[in-house]
Amino acid sequence: MKEFLLNIHKIKNVVLNEYISHWKEISVPKKTTMTVQGETQKYLYFVLEGVQKSYYLKDDKEHIISFSFAPSFSTIPESFLTQTPSKCYLETITDSRFLRISYKKHQQLMLEYREIETLFRKITEFFLVEMVERHYQLMSHDIESRFVLLTKKYPFLINMVSNKDLASYLRIDSTNFSKLLNRVKI
Repeated sequence: MKEFLLNIHKIKNVVLNEYISHWKEISVPKKTTMTVQGETQKYLYFVLEGVQKSYYLKDDKEHIISFSFAPSFSTIPESFLTQTPSKCYLETITDSRFLRISYKKHQQLMLEYREIETLFRKITEFFLVEMVERHYQLMSHDIESRFVLLTKKYPFLINMVSNKDLASYLRIDSTNFSKLLNRVKI
């Protein structure tokens, strides 16, 4: 985690060590719902192992918004940042290990250390850029382009995530996803 954070923003070692000391390790079995719709996201997670998905339900169908995996953060960001009820679910796809910190402690440390606040501003900016890029891809790329972009950027997801979930994430019908999987070289 330390290396991951330092690659985003340089922080004095003593401040970063203090910050990291407040994160607690937890293990969560696969297929565990960590956040449910209507519940406020109380923790920010740093993924050490495993894959997770965030999704919303419409007409009993899952619509995958994102996947998280090591090394990265995992949470329902709009719920965590605003401390309002989540519109989404956060669920483990595989057995997962995390470091986590509560919203209250995270806010306290950001108030106490300007460097931590700057770090998370940069992380939020990165997240926003990624979301805009994803929105752009969904709006402007055909299904094959979206499939190719995903398999080039995250090839390991093909073996770790179900075809149904990947198809949902790409906004592709499962049948078309299977055809692409058989036709397009990865």
